Amino acid sequence: MNKIDGQLFRKMILNGAKNLKKHAEYVDSLNVFPVPDGDTGTNMKLSIVSGASEVENLTSNHVGEVGKHFSKGLLMGARGNSGVILSQLFRGFSKHVEELAEIDHHAFSEAFQAGVKTAYKAVMKPVEGTILTVAKDSGAKAEEVAKNETDIVKIMEAVLEEAKESLKRTPDLLSVLKEVGVVDSGGQGLVYVYEGFLKALKGEDVEETSSTSGEPVNTEEFVNDEHEFDEFMSVDDIEFGFCTEFMVRFGKDKKPFEETSFRNDMDKFGDSLLVINDDEIVKVHVHTDHPGEALSYGAEYGEIIKIKIENMREQFRALEAKREAKKKKEKIKTAIIAVSSGEGIDTLLKSIGVTHLISGGQTMNPSTEDIVNIIKDDDVEEVIIMPNNKNIIMAAEQAAELLDVEAVVIPTRSIPECVSAMFTFNGDASLEENKETMIDTMNQVKTGQVTYAVRDTKIDDVEIKKDEHMGIVDGKIISCNKDVKVTLENLLETMIDDDSEIVTIFTGEGSDEALVEALAEQFEESHDVEFEIHDGKQPVYSYLISVE
Repeated sequence: MNKIDGQLFRKMILNGAKNLKKHAEYVDSLNVFPVPDGDTGTNMKLSIVSGASEVENLTSNHVGEVGKHFSKGLLMGARGNSGVILSQLFRGFSKHVEELAEIDHHAFSEAFQAGVKTAYKAVMKPVEGTILTVAKDSGAKAEEVAKNETDIVKIMEAVLEEAKESLKRTPDLLSVLKEVGVVDSGGQGLVYVYEGFLKALKGEDVEETSSTSGEPVNTEEFVNDEHEFDEFMSVDDIEFGFCTEFMVRFGKDKKPFEETSFRNDMDKFGDSLLVINDDEIVKVHVHTDHPGEALSYGAEYGEIIKIKIENMREQFRALEAKREAKKKKEKIKTAIIAVSSGEGIDTLLKSIGVTHLISGGQTMNPSTEDIVNIIKDDDVEEVIIMPNNKNIIMAAEQAAELLDVEAVVIPTRSIPECVSAMFTFNGDASLEENKETMIDTMNQVKTGQVTYAVRDTKIDDVEIKKDEHMGIVDGKIISCNKDVKVTLENLLETMIDDDSEIVTIFTGEGSDEALVEALAEQFEESHDVEFEIHDGKQPVYSYLISVE
């Protein structure tokens, strides 16, 4: 194979996305720290699926055109550091081939190297032993092999083989991987993408595993949560008022399913019909004025297992009200976007000046597009973004570049850093002045966290047992104990020193109010510090601690 055209490149992308999606749970399991936030696989999967969806129905045979759509989808869907790096790898790859209708062995190998350069440039402090190293090593192999080999299949085989070998070497480059006994999760995700690429080049498909839930594994959710209504519509223009979705699990004693007749019968209930099925289940989406009749018909084939019915006329009225409210909105000088997790923390951040909240955190990293879209309906002059998690910083920086107003990122890694930085925000200062002051303030805060271990392991000489309470200070696990009181005491003793003045504790799911109050009283007497306690209601971490 000496050339790749647009449709073959499209097939490579879809296969790569499918293979990563298939193995995402395993990639999640490689998370180094035994906290319940192993989401590298999930982030990479959601990122590449966003890119793949942009090319899924693309008919262009121009490689550059396909790459441009793929890169855009990846960029907007990028979640977490791993997802952002993946988006940058293929941003560089696609940029290199954007003018080419077809690519030969030279352009193919050079594109890998272009992707590596773009990804390294995007990371402030590149760390070897990660997805970056796997991409760099395999990209170098592509260039080396292409000097004497014109067969693109053989070049891709060499790239995949080197990616796997590089992945095996990651524990030698990153000590924490060796200590825990895993390879880099992001690098493993990239290997799965390259496996999908090679299968496509060989004319093979990625086999999909059976879903444990019993749902069809090869169908995505096929409608948005909100319907799009034309700006010039009126409520009378909506012919069928209820968006009706349901799933039917076929029954042995029920009417036999035949797709064509089912589709023809269901079409009589309204319009916008979508029917997707496998051997066990059919998923239906239809706009109708009689959802009950559609459900009754579906029940003839088996058990109804999921139902969602939305009144589109009511949705339209709500959208109209939203549009009117938007027209009346006052201009916001500085929009402050913060990622938050927990109803109590949401309330606190709003009270100290945050204007826009995005739900997210350890187990749910918002994408670049989520951050961009949060202010799309508002009239703002400038933007400050506070990611509040180290795994969201890169997506925030990518969003700041995409916004059409001036924007800066305060690289907050925790809610305590965000809260402290917000107290120094000055509405009369310039964006750069606020950035400098807020970063300086956040760096003076110590952050502690208490969560539970999801497996047995050993990190930095700390023995960790599954389900015990871990104490973490600024990202480093310092203690683990089955008694949460012991963990909290160790955490506070480590964090509080002679210069400490204020200790703030945010209580979350699984916290004990009486225990916190007792410890606050104990440490106020012994360490001459003042305690503040807030009910953050945050998931994952039963206690968040700030020491200033």
